[in-house]
Amino acid sequence: MNVKSIMVIGAGQMGSGIAQVCAQAGYSVLLNDLKAEFVERGLGVMKKNLSRQVEKERMTAEEMETVLGNVTASKDLQDAKNVDLIIEAAVENMEIKTKIFSQLDEIAPEHAILASNTSSLPITEIAAATNRPEKVIGMHFMNPVPVMKLVEIIRGLATTDEVYQTIEDLTKTLKKVPVEVNDFPGFVSNRVLMPMINEAVYTLYEGVASKEAIDEVMKLGMNHPMGPLTLADFIGLDTCLYIMETLHEGFGDDKYRPCPLLRKYVKAGWIGKKTGRGFYVYE
Repeated sequence: MNVKSIMVIGAGQMGSGIAQVCAQAGYSVLLNDLKAEFVERGLGVMKKNLSRQVEKERMTAEEMETVLGNVTASKDLQDAKNVDLIIEAAVENMEIKTKIFSQLDEIAPEHAILASNTSSLPITEIAAATNRPEKVIGMHFMNPVPVMKLVEIIRGLATTDEVYQTIEDLTKTLKKVPVEVNDFPGFVSNRVLMPMINEAVYTLYEGVASKEAIDEVMKLGMNHPMGPLTLADFIGLDTCLYIMETLHEGFGDDKYRPCPLLRKYVKAGWIGKKTGRGFYVYE
């Protein structure tokens, strides 16, 4: 299948990044969100990212204008009626995602592929909200999208080989590296990463070491670019907790039980860099 037009649902950090890389690859992109100001904010982030590339002479001002010209603002899901691919990047919540997919199934043309940028939720369950489960697939981009090369491509139970191949080929046109993953809670990235972060939180909770010491051990001893507690602050402790709960529920195994300290911080509203406080305090 030949994809020419793409709609991205959700103009937050992930959605605006996905829209940017699609526009840079020459696709016609609709960036959609519930309110016009959300879309404008997303377009503003995109312009800031691209301006930085121009300053570093990795892109000309004309090329930046071409990329921005490939993106159209949208606040109406009905705009999905003319696109070939829809990538949903809404909040990580099954109820919200299934509602969006059910609506898109009614609006989008018959040939359109519906993809989700979910980081942990089952693609098969999302697909079940539609009458086209064979055309539903996971495209899990990494944050920040313009920089990170990996895209986990997740097949649902019914996803066809043709749909998978279309998305794999398209991912390469975005200058990303596609990795095929089967539909299990957390896929590969978060099934490995989140228990490591959760164990680091337990290490802090049990008084084994200070937060700075835990992060330093992982940076200097394991050559990680960022310590797990700092990384958790950047991801958002609310997101980390939600993914751990998804893993715990999905596998029914206590090794995925979220640390009580993680729950306490989220309840306190200390959810990381985005609120100014998580394990660390941010100005």
